[in-house]
Amino acid sequence: MYNSQLPSDGSQTPQSVSMSSHTGNFTQRGERPGNERIRVLLKSFGLRTSLIRLKVIDALLVAAQSDRRLGVRGVHSQLLDLDVPLSFLSVREVLKRLCAEGVITFNADKSYSLHPQAAAVLNHD
Repeated sequence: MYNSQLPSDGSQTPQSVSMSSHTGNFTQRGERPGNERIRVLLKSFGLRTSLIRLKVIDALLVAAQSDRRLGVRGVHSQLLDLDVPLSFLSVREVLKRLCAEGVITFNADKSYSLHPQAAAVLNHD
């Protein structure tokens, strides 16, 4: 995979660059501190962490805290309100994948919610 931070001429990365143990303290712009829990959740289900998965699960958690249920359009709208530019199709595909992996469930009213087993992982702290 292409990494824009590595030299493209085949030369090695300068040896004087050292990685600090504090590197893990930086978070992506707009990322909530609670996203570490979501990372652990995804890892426990054998899924890689991606920004879209973090954002989709976070949107479902925020809605659940407000006693709201979101369908695909609701999740997509919430992400757009947060200036997360994702297509409707991308959101739908992520929701379908998270359902297939058992992280979230598709409810009879066409909304999505965290699977009880996933909720247990998040609340394990």
